[in-house]
Amino acid sequence: MSDKFSATLRIGDLNDFIAPSQGCVVSMKSGSDRLVDKPKKATKATPAIQTFETDPVKISLKDCLACSGCITSAETVMLEKQSLDEFLLNLNNGKTVIVSLSPQSRASIAVHYGLSPVQVFRKLTTLFKSLGVNAVYDTSCSRDLSLIESCNEFISRYKQSRSDEKDSPSYLPMISSACPGWICYAEKTLGSYVLPYISSVKSPQQSMGAIIKHHLCQKSGFRPGDVYHVTVMPCYDKKLEASRDDFVFQDESDHMTTEVDSVLTTGEVLDLLKLKAVDFRELDESPLDKLVSNVSEEGHLYGVRGSSGGYADTIFRYAAKTLFGHDIKGPLDFRTIRNSDFQEVTLEVEGKTVLKFALCYGFRNLQNVVRKLKIGKSDYHYLEIMACPSGCLNGGGQLKPKPGQSGKELIQALESAYMENVLVADPFENSIVRNLYDEWLEHPGSEKAKKHVHTEYHPVTKSITSQLHNW
Repeated sequence: MSDKFSATLRIGDLNDFIAPSQGCVVSMKSGSDRLVDKPKKATKATPAIQTFETDPVKISLKDCLACSGCITSAETVMLEKQSLDEFLLNLNNGKTVIVSLSPQSRASIAVHYGLSPVQVFRKLTTLFKSLGVNAVYDTSCSRDLSLIESCNEFISRYKQSRSDEKDSPSYLPMISSACPGWICYAEKTLGSYVLPYISSVKSPQQSMGAIIKHHLCQKSGFRPGDVYHVTVMPCYDKKLEASRDDFVFQDESDHMTTEVDSVLTTGEVLDLLKLKAVDFRELDESPLDKLVSNVSEEGHLYGVRGSSGGYADTIFRYAAKTLFGHDIKGPLDFRTIRNSDFQEVTLEVEGKTVLKFALCYGFRNLQNVVRKLKIGKSDYHYLEIMACPSGCLNGGGQLKPKPGQSGKELIQALESAYMENVLVADPFENSIVRNLYDEWLEHPGSEKAKKHVHTEYHPVTKSITSQLHNW
């Protein structure tokens, strides 16, 4: 496409690439158009794709479900301010520029170059600061804040579900909210019946935006609008998330600003290296900025288990200990149920299952879970839902397999790299996050925490395009 960031696309332009591994979940149907099967062998995981023998269907961003499928992954559809060019234009323009790196992106670059995630972190710090960036932080730190708030929210919902007071429903299972593809799908297709089940806690990306724009700016005497905050993320849907109206606010000077100004995918960082003709392996390794980064004094990274954020793992351990006095050591016993992208873990007390959590990755699993939730047949207490098969490490914005490398081999390499040099640590023991509560948020679940680290979801009315049955 010549206009890469056009607000209106054609389906015919988007059928060249489906990623990570599923077709678009939106049903395309028309009363008069004839459906024909493409000559593509259907599998259990990937059904035969159908298309129209007619003029291309026109769609807009409001139609897109952000499922990491054709639209958001293949054509990098987003607002112009979310592009690499816009990032470069905002360097050296008088603003303070801050970059926040996701651990999934670091793992992807590490595997691509045969380096460790710590080396990648240090080399990216060198790269960005050579371009004019003032600080490079780590969203593993903001993830710990999101995890703590999620733990607190789950305990509240669980206790409410066991309470005799039923005036306020508990809405279990609680569903994770860190995946913007899932959130977009829920808001646009599932409506009000599922939205109350979704955790109100912001994703690590948006929690980092809140930390920087609401706390660090005030602490340092900066106007939020004078800080340009960029994140590096594993999927294009994070661009949609950063653009949500819920994350735009008015600062003390009555200027409207956003918590995250721009999002670069892992692939766009590779594009940046090529554009600047940088040999990444030869870059020096700079000291890491520790103000909002999970870095030990010895230079090790620390975090939690789980390549998509460790939500189910962390909340399960916390709930087991807080509610039932079970202090679980070592890995949790996740059992594969339908496929490797659907696993569950349970806790039994006196022969009764008191906690039942599940990891649910990819739309084929997601839709099964939602169907049971809708008819009241779900017996889970918590669901960690991610739109991409294999979770965030397999995000549509990650670096693709090298020639001769299978997708499965890449995922295995990413999972190994993700935990390399990482010290598993309890988020509640994170001294940086403790300071954030002491100086700013007071305590988990406080009114300040709800204001800055929680959000709301809204059923989205479909555009006129879909109402005309073209989508």
